[in-house]
Amino acid sequence: MDLTEKAPADAVEAEIQRIEAMSLFELRALWAARWGLPPRFRSVDLLRRLIAWRLQIELFGGLDAETRTLLRRSSMPPPPGPPPGSRLTREYRGVLHHVDVAEHAFIYQGTRYASLSAVARKITGVRWNGPRFFGLRDAERAQ
Repeated sequence: MDLTEKAPADAVEAEIQRIEAMSLFELRALWAARWGLPPRFRSVDLLRRLIAWRLQIELFGGLDAETRTLLRRSSMPPPPGPPPGSRLTREYRGVLHHVDVAEHAFIYQGTRYASLSAVARKITGVRWNGPRFFGLRDAERAQ
């Protein structure tokens, strides 16, 4: 649909009503046709919201520089990590690894590390997101 055929607000409203009836497959096809490779997540609701947001940006423009700056400054703090005294365990390539959580540090094989990512890098030899490596990302989402 050419959104310039109607008044901008009417065009967006009509397009949003159209996407509300679409399946995940149809939403991904629409995204691919307009913007390229679609996001990989499976949430129909989230994809509908993103498409609606993109349509509004096309017609009315995005956030102004001041608002973008304000949003960057007021970003959410990272979620708290595991409490001191916890022990994290991960099996990697057949070896069981234990990390003790201390106040502002992680202790692995007697060495203090400032982050779980540093520990994961020590274990694997490559860059890893530490909380993801130790299975904490899924736990954060479940809370």
